[in-house]
This record gives sequence, C-alpha cells and structure tokens, in this order.
Amino acid sequence: MKKEFIVFIGTFIILSLLMHFAEFLSFPLTHINNLGTSGAYGFGSFHPLIFTLLIYIVIFIPRFIYRSIFK
Repeated sequence: MKKEFIVFIGTFIILSLLMHFAEFLSFPLTHINNLGTSGAYGFGSFHPLIFTLLIYIVIFIPRFIYRSIFK
C-alpha cells in the first residue's frame, strides 16, 4: 500500500511539472493559489487528482498483470 501511494504521488509530481513547468519556475505560489478557480475540462480544482488517477490506472494495469504472472 505504501509503495502504491509513493507511485501515485510520484506520478502526480511528474505530471504537474511536465504540464506546468513554466508556471512553477516563474510564479509557483500564484499558480497553486489559482487552482481553486481553474476550469480544466469542467473538473475545476480536482483536475490534477483526476488526471493523475487516470495515468496511475494506465500504469497500474501492466504492473498488476506482470506481478500476477511472474510472482
């Protein structure tokens, strides 16, 4: 469970930095404060968690299949 949480948080950080690299370099606190008013695809402030969960599921499925076959 702890390992999966670390993978989820790592995915969240990597996705955040890849998608908003310029904002984090130029004005990170303002960018984080504006998260409450964001409107990404209608998800609002939950869009980072929703997109991270989707990518995590895409990563988790092959890992689960690999572990179930070779363990």
